Amino acid sequence: MDQETVREGGCGCGAVRYQVAGEPIFTNNCHCRLCQQQTGSTSVVNAFFEADRITLLQGELVDFGVVAGSGGAHIIRRCARCGSALWSKYPRLGKLGLGLRVGTLDDPGAFKPDAVIFTDSAMPWVAFPDDIPVFPGTYDFREVVPPERVARMMALMERRKAGEG
Repeated sequence: MDQETVREGGCGCGAVRYQVAGEPIFTNNCHCRLCQQQTGSTSVVNAFFEADRITLLQGELVDFGVVAGSGGAHIIRRCARCGSALWSKYPRLGKLGLGLRVGTLDDPGAFKPDAVIFTDSAMPWVAFPDDIPVFPGTYDFREVVPPERVARMMALMERRKAGEG
């Protein structure tokens, strides 16, 4: 890894530890019904990274397949011992990109969401922050993140389109 900031995180029981290098491409706080059902909570905060920026340091992961909002395969990687969800693979990015569950970081406040999405499915008592863009459904990430992060995402999508990952 280069001189980027490296953060660590892990599962609820401590069996799994990982590290992630650098800053995310984008971070969402998603309130869709699928995220609510998959987490058993009001929403989930995912920070999206290139897969090679996340390193498993210890522990064993197991994959659980669910259906993504797009209808494609959404793979949730969980601790084999306690079942904590650590990150996901989404259809659009294949094996090249991961959605890291921000709540599993040692410092879960490290990444502020770029957007709050699917607020039309949010619990009626949830309040949204004034300083983060809010969308009733999906959104175009290119409208809310800086150009250098858009370029990172576009590079991943091009690699995926070319048959990689």
